[in-house]
Amino acid sequence: MASVLFVCVKNGGKSQIAAALMRMKEGVDVHSCGTKPGSSVNALAAESLDEVGASTAGEYPKGIDPEIVRSVDRVVLLGDEADPGLFDTAKRVDVWILDEPSHRGIDGMDRMRLVRDEIAGRVDELYRELTA
Repeated sequence: MASVLFVCVKNGGKSQIAAALMRMKEGVDVHSCGTKPGSSVNALAAESLDEVGASTAGEYPKGIDPEIVRSVDRVVLLGDEADPGLFDTAKRVDVWILDEPSHRGIDGMDRMRLVRDEIAGRVDELYRELTA
C-alpha cells in the first residue's frame, strides 16, 4: 500500500485538509503532522471538509514522528513555512506552494473553500501517482 505524510507548521489546517481528502480514497496509508503543532484542528478547515464529505473526526495536531518520515513513500509539505531539512531521511519530499486567498482580501469560509479546493486537486494528482 502506498503511503504519504502531509505536513504544515501547526497541523491544524492545510495538512489536515490534505490528509482528510486523501483518506476518502482507497489504497493509501495517510499521516499528517506539524513542525510546531498547534492545539486543535482549525474549525473552518473541518467545516470546509464536512461540506465535501471528508472528516477530521478523531484527528488532532501531531508532531513529527521520525519513523513515519522514514517509512512513507512521500512527504508533502503544504506551503513554504515548514523546513524541508527536517525531512532529510524521507524517500521523497514534495513542496506544494499554495495560493493564499487572504493575500487578496479573501478570508473566513470563502478563503477556506478556495484552499480546500486547491488542495483537493493536488491530492487527486498525488493519488494517481501513488496508485499507478
